[in-house]
Amino acid sequence: MYIVLLGAPGAGKGTQAAYVARKLNLVHVATGDLFRQAIEQGTELGMQAKSYMEKGILGPDEITIRMVLERMSAPDCEAGVVFDGFPRNMEQARALDKALAKQNRVVDRVIYIKVSEEKLLKRLSGRWICRDCQTPYHAVDSPPKVQGRCGKCGGELYQRPDDTVETVKKRLQVYSAETAPLIDYYNRANRLTEVDGEGGIDEVGGRIIAVLRGESVAK
Repeated sequence: MYIVLLGAPGAGKGTQAAYVARKLNLVHVATGDLFRQAIEQGTELGMQAKSYMEKGILGPDEITIRMVLERMSAPDCEAGVVFDGFPRNMEQARALDKALAKQNRVVDRVIYIKVSEEKLLKRLSGRWICRDCQTPYHAVDSPPKVQGRCGKCGGELYQRPDDTVETVKKRLQVYSAETAPLIDYYNRANRLTEVDGEGGIDEVGGRIIAVLRGESVAK
């Protein structure tokens, strides 16, 4: 089973992709994680990706497509994949369809996680991360006990370049211009279902699982 999760930055795609993958025993493939791993490893691809991430814009399609398809070729992806952050535009969507068609497979279901822009800005611009242990915090929802310091290891908290208010707004603009048309693309293919992305993790995850199991068409 091949599942695509769509939604603006901050909609919870990563959290829900992991939730769905765990529930259905599928592999969670996240382009954000693949890029960050490449950056941490200092690969040529990682260095190229870093410059784009710091500006809050998407990496080149050619690099992203190559990276994802390579991950899909791994044996653990044989049973299926939950895609998080891919495809992000029409070129990537067509590349995914073409790759799956070679295996006589298709994208089985696309879930559009809908969240208000006000909620997205609140979620993203308030996020802070520990430099040492990578524990995440949120200025409003889960603030540290000591400002600027991790409650687990005492490390310094920082905001990723793509989590500042200015960059968040840029990311939402890029999403609207390049990714939103995918909603229409998959809707016309009768593969898309819209799910309300506001609520607790289990609540939203339950809506998505229900759709995938054909139990209901959640909004």
